[in-house]
Amino acid sequence: MRSLKRSSHRLRAIRPPTALPAPPRIFSAPISTHPSASNDVTSITPIKSLLIANRGEIALRIARTASSMGIRTTTLYTDIDASSQHAKCTPNSLALGPNTKGYLNGPQIIELAKKHGIEALHPGYGFLSENPTFAQACEDAGIVFVGPPPKAMLDMGDKARSKIIMNAAGVPCVPGYHGPEQSVEELRGHAREIGYPVLLKSVKGGGGKGMRIVLKDEEFEAQIASARQEARASFGDGGEVMLVEKYVVRPRHVEVQVFADRYGNCVALGERDCSVQRRHQKILEESPAPVLDDATRHDLWDKARRAALAVDYVGAGTVEFILDKDTGKFYFMEMNTRLQVEHPVSEMVTGTDLVEWQFRVAAGERLPLTQDEIEARIHERGAAIEARIYAENPDKGFFPDSGKLVHLVTPKVGEDIRIDAGFVEGDTVSEAYDGMIAKLIVRGRDRETAIRKLELALQEYEVVGLSTNIEFLKRLCRSQAFVEGDVETGFIEKWKDELFQRRHISDEVFAQIALGLLSSETKKTSSGPHGETLGFGEAATQGSRKFAFQVKRDDAAAEASSEAPEVVQVEITQRGHSLYNVSVSRSTDGSSASPKVYENIISEPGSLVSSNKSQLTTFFPRARVETTLVQDPAAPETLTVFQLGEKTELTLVQPGWFEKALGLKEAAASVVAPMPCKILRNEVQEGQEVEKGAPLVVIESMKMETVIRSPQKGTVKKLAHKEGDICKAGTVLVLFEDPEAAPAGSSE
Repeated sequence: MRSLKRSSHRLRAIRPPTALPAPPRIFSAPISTHPSASNDVTSITPIKSLLIANRGEIALRIARTASSMGIRTTTLYTDIDASSQHAKCTPNSLALGPNTKGYLNGPQIIELAKKHGIEALHPGYGFLSENPTFAQACEDAGIVFVGPPPKAMLDMGDKARSKIIMNAAGVPCVPGYHGPEQSVEELRGHAREIGYPVLLKSVKGGGGKGMRIVLKDEEFEAQIASARQEARASFGDGGEVMLVEKYVVRPRHVEVQVFADRYGNCVALGERDCSVQRRHQKILEESPAPVLDDATRHDLWDKARRAALAVDYVGAGTVEFILDKDTGKFYFMEMNTRLQVEHPVSEMVTGTDLVEWQFRVAAGERLPLTQDEIEARIHERGAAIEARIYAENPDKGFFPDSGKLVHLVTPKVGEDIRIDAGFVEGDTVSEAYDGMIAKLIVRGRDRETAIRKLELALQEYEVVGLSTNIEFLKRLCRSQAFVEGDVETGFIEKWKDELFQRRHISDEVFAQIALGLLSSETKKTSSGPHGETLGFGEAATQGSRKFAFQVKRDDAAAEASSEAPEVVQVEITQRGHSLYNVSVSRSTDGSSASPKVYENIISEPGSLVSSNKSQLTTFFPRARVETTLVQDPAAPETLTVFQLGEKTELTLVQPGWFEKALGLKEAAASVVAPMPCKILRNEVQEGQEVEKGAPLVVIESMKMETVIRSPQKGTVKKLAHKEGDICKAGTVLVLFEDPEAAPAGSSE
């Protein structure tokens, strides 16, 4: 039998501490990783019917594999998800009712499975996937839970208990306090003993929620109060119990995908680097991890398998480690007892379907591959990277967004390019749930190739209707530090000047958007042949049209700046059939540069996709440029242009008389909600004087807590909302006495 390390090495028995209640079984015999090595016999009962207790892209992804295996599949939906793609993907879909938290209603879900005679349940990730009580309830009801045993989930789900088990199993852990004493002063004392900076983390934590970095002692009380409130909101009772750990200043987040069966076999399907994060949540994941020597890589794999076997694990799991860039040492962080969001990365580099493995192991089968076979595949299949496509605004601190997908074009998929998505054009991304729209996964023969292929695929994406992180992801792919593999969890903050640098918009973009508007208007209003001249009169008469655009900037620097937004004027003169002169004049702060003139350019409109979408091809002096122009029906003055792999957002400037006639004027002296949100608390009172940067309101959106800060020094005139109120994006939260106040606040 093969050992956990290699064929010639054996794993020694490890005795758990006697103080630990109901200790897990630790194998005293060599641990096999070969599917046929065990003589134990477990009956194999293929799964024939399945309930997916989740939503969005993971529900669709599970359903695809289940269908390919001939498993009759049923999905669930709340009222707000009634028209969602996951509700439509199977002939059988069951309603959970109006409560948006219906996916957390374990008793109702189990009752539905029993009522409809469903044999097995797959929890996906999030929601009930790591709830040992729910897993046990499924087992008690005679339903196969496609996941690990409840006991393993319980052991690894308690962050303090898992650290004790890992220490006993010889898996290194970060120095810290994981005990039951939870008074603020007790925890502060441990923080002082460990030494700042420290990390506060809920024992039930995950996804960055209920987690705070404390840099100095004076911050401790405020940070632990904030962490506990967020943890209670995310994890319920017990979420406020905190760990205090030494904060590694330059950490990498490296995790290992493990898989175990009922026969004692456990394999590692490579590691993933998930260091590029915002708000402690992953944006990019890749495998293999860059700049990692083979000795450390294999040590990580072995420690991960040791961790899984220490709790008698069965199924798919991920063991997460912190890798200290300064020392090269790594420490156990936690184990996610479920399928991870980023599991497609491991599938790409191993040529496996981990959901199929889950079904087969749950049915009693052995693991399909040995550790040696997996490692051989990893050597053959190169590198893979996953980019999460989120509804959020990176330029505003990655604020979550929501709304209708007015326009959606996705990259072409193939053997090396995969998209796991939960939405199509016309769907609405709700603020009630996580804002991930899709996952884009690419594979290349090496890391550099994979990065280039990822950037090219991202350039094919077109999304209108809400903010996304796609343009930010493109900049990440071009970052030299990222290309060199110099990653850490503070990567975005470290390279923020480069990653958030303003992009220069070329004159051709403004010319194209004006030509696109003109073409769209002509097609809508003209009954004559394509290419007729503008205005009235004979075909030989030259017509002209003027447009004015304002460059859209909604980043924090723009809000803090007194600089006037750039206004660009475009004048088009038609010279003949599809032949134009175009003049582009740019101005900032009232100053104008000499106009850029394009003479005798040919512009040919493409198909008018819809009343608010148009395409055109223009032959500039040195290049052919293809463009897609989209107007949001809900805000026709908002224009989005996709050109040469870049997205540009502009505002069509209305004439001054039009604004006056309609009373179009932005509200001043106010702070508005940057996204759909719930008011958690007001931090100030009416009549209170505040300094610039002072906390005004704490909001919650998509389970993330955000502090809205004052954009100026002033006096609070009115608090527009109370705790618990639900607000739309743009809703006024605070009014100031000072009439000169800026219209929007900053946040953290």
